[in-house]
Amino acid sequence: MRKIFIAGHRGLVGGAILRLLTARQNSGERLELVTRTHAELDLTDQLAVRDFMQRARPHEVILAAARVGGIVANSSQPADFIYENLMIQTNVIHQAYKAGVQKLLFLGSNCIYPRITTQPIRENMLMTGTLEPTNEPYALAKIAGIKLCESYNRQYGTDFRAVMPSNLYGPHDNFHPQNSHVFPGLIRRFHEAAVSGQSEVVVWGTGTPRREFLHVDDMARASMFVHELPDAVFQANTAPMLSHINIGTGTDITIAELAGMIAEATGFKGTIRFDVSKPDGTPQKLMDITRLAKMGWRAQTPLDVGIKQTLRWFVENQNAFRS
Repeated sequence: MRKIFIAGHRGLVGGAILRLLTARQNSGERLELVTRTHAELDLTDQLAVRDFMQRARPHEVILAAARVGGIVANSSQPADFIYENLMIQTNVIHQAYKAGVQKLLFLGSNCIYPRITTQPIRENMLMTGTLEPTNEPYALAKIAGIKLCESYNRQYGTDFRAVMPSNLYGPHDNFHPQNSHVFPGLIRRFHEAAVSGQSEVVVWGTGTPRREFLHVDDMARASMFVHELPDAVFQANTAPMLSHINIGTGTDITIAELAGMIAEATGFKGTIRFDVSKPDGTPQKLMDITRLAKMGWRAQTPLDVGIKQTLRWFVENQNAFRS
């Protein structure tokens, strides 16, 4: 019986991983899935995490817990983003080691890479340039998480791995009107505009930045694929100081193209206006997925299919996002 603690099971990524593992459990796989809500376990509390790990003694940990948000949230709450993420990562990774956890998977973000770098972005581009200012505190915390995993592996011989996804989207995302990422934000904005008959939707920035969008269910499948790779295969495709693996689709589109696709899916017939006074963020973030493809994994969900699925979920659950 594998006892797996999923930290952050109510979040977008953690929830997708929980759904995937629950389905495998229901199919007869011998898994014991352990979860805790924030009210039950504050991951920024070192003593609480220590006590939990010592009592629960999981064999494996999926570290998907994090404070996340879009440009507005990152820009207005930089101290919260760096502090909470550093505390969560440090506590969970260190106490997992102290409790004898056999394997750990750390979920990162593509914002760890320099704002301006070669495209597509290879794993070895980490720490080779200046980060995007709007989310630098969050990115620094995620870089620290990668280096924590690498350092524990080097010093203590643990098997702590890290994956870096491209921009994620899908059911159970955060559709808050101010604090969401671009994808759910546009889904909500265009749907509400279509329903109310608005003539115009305003999109932040110039519309020219390019983004790579990965469905969260694909991310969950990729995460467990990497987590469960035989050690010899994983080691052959990584290095002690370069152990994280990119996860993405290998293709990207502009924000303007995404807005057009979402407008069509929602039935919005009005004008799309770009507010060039607002920040664009990083010009392009296309992940090089050569390593992952070489090991045998590729994304399965086409973007147009994912947009329709996400929109349908939002429409069915939109009362939960009224604010």
